[in-house]
Amino acid sequence: MHLGGRPILCLVTDRRLARGPLPARVAAAVAGGVDLVQIREKDLDGEPLARLVEAVQRALRGTGARVIVNRRLDVAMATGADGVHLGWDAVGPADARALLGPGALVGVSTHDPDEALAAAGDPAVDYVQIAPVLPPRSKPAGRPALGLAVLERLGEAPRPVLAQGGLDAGHAAAAVSAGAAGVAVTGAILDARDPREAAARIRRRLDAASAARAATGAKAPGPTGR
Repeated sequence: MHLGGRPILCLVTDRRLARGPLPARVAAAVAGGVDLVQIREKDLDGEPLARLVEAVQRALRGTGARVIVNRRLDVAMATGADGVHLGWDAVGPADARALLGPGALVGVSTHDPDEALAAAGDPAVDYVQIAPVLPPRSKPAGRPALGLAVLERLGEAPRPVLAQGGLDAGHAAAAVSAGAAGVAVTGAILDARDPREAAARIRRRLDAASAARAATGAKAPGPTGR
């Protein structure tokens, strides 16, 4: 599935941070430039999670934004979501791809560059997230921050690699300058007073960093389509 030619801006949800109903906050963020929404609400069981996914889908109808579900492949299938984001405790990418079909998005979480490069070489995977690049804003740090320099190796990956963890507009731009294909953020958008403007600020910085990288002749990050 094509992810677009510009840097990817993925919003990873946490409704506890949202200053209002999550679907409305997500819709505002999409209006500001988010193009991929990952519903990550680990405390919700299947039925309430499915209802939330469907509410977000309704709020985003006609926008072109993709909605994927963190870990819960069953919920992604039941709601007709655009794909699934897998963690270490989820099914494998090949199994997810077989169930969801060739048009779905399959993403994978990783926590070190070797793991990210290996996952990016899996033909069933569309994109990879690596975290935490910086100490997270939206939750206590469970692992040491990797630092922006780790992204330099990942610009050569055969699939897009998204940086996650502690990224505001300035750090998001630095991540793309270092080689990331985009960023995944939570608190920098959902905890903002104006999620549309917060997303737009990050989008502007991402696009500017990508243009500057291209102007230097640096190789673009891995392909953004299957």
